[in-house]
Amino acid sequence: MFSGKTIFAQVLEPIHPEQFRRCVQRYDGEYKVRAFSCWDQFLSMAFAQLTFRESLRDIEACLSTRSDQLYHLGFRSPIRRSTLADANERRDWRIYADLAQLLIKRARALYATQALEVELTETVYALDSTTIDLCLNLFPWARFRRTKGAIKLHTLLDLRGPIPALVSITEARCHDVNALDALLVEPGAFYVMDKAYLDFARLYLLHRAGAYFVIRPRADLRFIRYRSQPVDRSTGLRSDQIGRLHGFYSRKAFPDKLRAVRFYDRELQRSFCFLTNHLQLPAWTICQLYKMRWQVELFFKWIKQHLRIKRFYGTSTNAVKTQIWTALCVYLLVAIRKQELGLPQSLHTILQILSVNVFEKVPIDQLLTTSLTGDQNTSDPNQLMLWDL
Repeated sequence: MFSGKTIFAQVLEPIHPEQFRRCVQRYDGEYKVRAFSCWDQFLSMAFAQLTFRESLRDIEACLSTRSDQLYHLGFRSPIRRSTLADANERRDWRIYADLAQLLIKRARALYATQALEVELTETVYALDSTTIDLCLNLFPWARFRRTKGAIKLHTLLDLRGPIPALVSITEARCHDVNALDALLVEPGAFYVMDKAYLDFARLYLLHRAGAYFVIRPRADLRFIRYRSQPVDRSTGLRSDQIGRLHGFYSRKAFPDKLRAVRFYDRELQRSFCFLTNHLQLPAWTICQLYKMRWQVELFFKWIKQHLRIKRFYGTSTNAVKTQIWTALCVYLLVAIRKQELGLPQSLHTILQILSVNVFEKVPIDQLLTTSLTGDQNTSDPNQLMLWDL
């Protein structure tokens, strides 16, 4: 019989205690704290994410019923909703943001060898943002419109994974293009963006730093063609042109050559134009790169559906950011364990299995392998089909 760590403790194994302690010390997270450490706070929030708890009362009730197991989960203090609420209110959210950055570094190293949909050795990033709606009466600091509150989650997603390489939380009124100012540009990498990030001065900084971008221009783009390159029109490509911007201010902001690739999607019956500063890459690859940008939309959809970032346990800015960052930490922990153990299941399936087994003392790979085997053996050839399609 396995008598080691619980499933919950095994999920949290990638977090090194010394690294977490440094994150806490960096922001004096346990200044004048006698009980309920930052680690206990993080365990409570991670438990809430893994088991889909909806409120502080829900967290307290579930953990209190298994008080005999709390020590094995890693807790060293009893869980009270008032104590957890105070911790979320007062302890700096940057503790968990820094922890997430450490997990991002580890996760990206594990997924670095995954193949892309296109034949490229360079790193490909997708940059986008999503808004998280908030009730203006409960979150007056998050005013977005006259009767609506929201915050914005800016994400730079490494498409080998996908793993977020950079996450920033701002007020919803912050324009997307401002996220370009926070980028630490990686020379040789590709940055795929939609037209919300079209700012030629900022794009020129990416160009000067040795990075490449693929972006959709606005409909009023003024582009002077210098030469056209042959394209295979059977693939949907319509033109591949190299030239410069025509407008005075646009030309001043980006004086070098650009490339415009036009593509017609027969399924959507829409024409697209892609602007890039890479002049040698095949035109079809440019179109494929922009298509891959959809992965960041799927990432936003996934975390909103499977993590608790739409209903919050506190109403302050600090509490909201703490919950979002701990949710991202849980996402990264599950992604790390999936890759380290070579698990074939999707992140969604793994999360569902873990959510009902956090107190079990069984090797996590054995649990998930058994679940996979059980799923495969449930089909009975003699069972009648309810719907014969």
